[in-house]
Amino acid sequence: MRFVVSSTALLSHLQSISKVINSKNTLPILDCFLLELNDSKLTLTAADTETRLVTSLEVGEVEGSGKLAINARNLLDPLKELPDQPLTFEINDDNLEIFIYFHNGKYNFIGQSGEEYPQPKELKETAISLTIDPQLLCTAINRTLFASADDELRPVMNGIYFDITTEDLTFVASDGHKLVRSKTLSVKGSERASFILPKKPANLLKSLLPKENEEVNIKFDENNAYITLSSYTMTCRFIEGRYPNYNSVIPKDNPNKVVVDRLSFLNALKRVSVFSNPASSLVRLQLSDNQMLVSAQDIDFSTAAEETIPCQYEGTAMNIGFKSNFLIEILNNIPAAEVSLELSDPSRAGLIFPIEKEEGEDLLMLLMPMMLND
Repeated sequence: MRFVVSSTALLSHLQSISKVINSKNTLPILDCFLLELNDSKLTLTAADTETRLVTSLEVGEVEGSGKLAINARNLLDPLKELPDQPLTFEINDDNLEIFIYFHNGKYNFIGQSGEEYPQPKELKETAISLTIDPQLLCTAINRTLFASADDELRPVMNGIYFDITTEDLTFVASDGHKLVRSKTLSVKGSERASFILPKKPANLLKSLLPKENEEVNIKFDENNAYITLSSYTMTCRFIEGRYPNYNSVIPKDNPNKVVVDRLSFLNALKRVSVFSNPASSLVRLQLSDNQMLVSAQDIDFSTAAEETIPCQYEGTAMNIGFKSNFLIEILNNIPAAEVSLELSDPSRAGLIFPIEKEEGEDLLMLLMPMMLND
C-alpha cells in the first residue's frame, strides 16, 4: 500500500479528530488513528469507547488499498514540526511496517491491523433524523454547555438535553444550581423525541461547527447518534437515564423585575467578588428604587466591598444572595447589552433574560440563591 499526501493537510485533519483520543484507554488500539485507503480517498478515524470522529482527504500516487492503525503520537508529534511538503507513505502489507519519506529524511515504525479497531454501533430502523443550521447548533452548545454538571452520582446532568417537539427544539443544561434553557423555533422534529448529548462530543462539535457552512444532520435512536457535517462524521453514545422536568423548577410568578446594563453589572460583580468569602463566594444584591447595591464581605479577614449600580427596578425592596462565580458565568454567556433579572423572594430562584432577544431564540437562565445571614 502506497500514497502521497500533503503534510499540512494531513496534520490539520488529524489534529481536528485527535481530541477524541483519551490519555488512558482500556483498549490499547484506541491510542491509534485508523487509516483506510480506498482509491484516492484516505479516511481517518479517532475513537474512544463512546465517541468516534471520522474525516477524509484526497491523496495521490495511490497503489493498493487497505486499512491499518497507527499510534497517534508517532504520527502527530513529528508532523507538527515538519514544514509543508509532500509525504510518501509506504506500508508493507505483510508485517505492517510503515515508512514515511519526506524532503530530507524518513520515519519508520510498525502499525497494527485495522481489523481490530472497534466498529460503530448501527442505528435501529426506528432512528429519527433532525436537520439543523450549524451556527444555530454551535450557538446553542456555547450558551448551555457551561451550565452542565460533573456529577458522578447523577450522570444525566453531565450533558446537554435536546428536547425535540413538532413545534420547536429546546436545549437545556443544569448542574442543580444554575440552569440554561435555550429554545429555537426554527428547528422542529417530525415527532416528540429527546436525548442527552455528553460533554465530550458537545465540546468536539463546539470546535468543528464554526467552520461549517452546510446543514448538520443528526440521526439518532434511543442510545446513539450519527452527526454528519460537511467534512466529518461523528458517532456518539448518549447518556442514559431520564432528564429531570426542567420546566417545573422555573418559578412562574416573579413580580420583582430589575433591568440593568449587563457589562456594568458584570464588572461590578468581578470587582466586588474579590472581597467575598472564598468558601462561599457570596455576593449580596440589595434592590430598592432604581438602584442595586452589590456587596460582599469576608468576616475572617475583615475585608468588604460594595458598589451601587443604576437600574430600573419594579417591586418591593429586597436583599438576595448569589454565588458570584455562577452569576458571572451566566452574565458572560448572555449576548445582550441589557439583562432582566426576575425575582419572587430571596429563597426562590432568580431568572435572567436578555432584553434584546436574538431572532428565533428564547433564552432563559436560572440561578438558585444562597441564604443570607442577616
